[in-house]
Amino acid sequence: MTRHGRSVDAALDGALRRPLVLASASPRRADLLAQVGVEFEVRASELEEDGPAEGAEPGPVAAGHARGKALSVAGAMPGRLVLGADTVVVLDGSILGKPDGPEEACEMLRRLSGREHRVITAVAFALGGGEDAVLLAEEQVATRVLFRELSDREIEAYVATGEPLDKAGGYGVQGHGALLVRGIRGCYYNVVGLPLVTVWETLMELGYEGRELGD
Repeated sequence: MTRHGRSVDAALDGALRRPLVLASASPRRADLLAQVGVEFEVRASELEEDGPAEGAEPGPVAAGHARGKALSVAGAMPGRLVLGADTVVVLDGSILGKPDGPEEACEMLRRLSGREHRVITAVAFALGGGEDAVLLAEEQVATRVLFRELSDREIEAYVATGEPLDKAGGYGVQGHGALLVRGIRGCYYNVVGLPLVTVWETLMELGYEGRELGD
């Protein structure tokens, strides 16, 4: 975590008295923040995410997207603390993004069947200030997920639910996709899209602990 002097510290003190801003349209991330009682509002980032270059390292890709989302929203919200996040699914060193359609979703799930993969979520916190928006902290969390062996019939039935089509890797562990997963090593919430403990610990480091919003 980087601190940037007294002026930023004073602005951060004020920002912590107001609801956090979530720079994401993901209902799953919003549900997780609400679950643990963090007061927040949603301001989805309009940042266009470039597809990763061939051979790109997954962690830096996720971190770059999370950072970009946080800073783009913070630029329009002076005096507010903004959270950006990005999740990638990694198999054999390659990033599996959101499938383009049912066919690609089926192919992703066939590749994941019976195998272990990684889910990496990067989070970034930025302090709003127009062109002077400041990145305060960023973290990455990795979780290992093991799929059971899936039949083509199971894969096709799951894809027919529509659930995989807007999710990295083509599945959602918090929905019907729970039946695809044999085991998880690491943070479950990270697989859903937001590592709650890491987010909470970073908020406390920034000064959120013990703060009554609206004081």
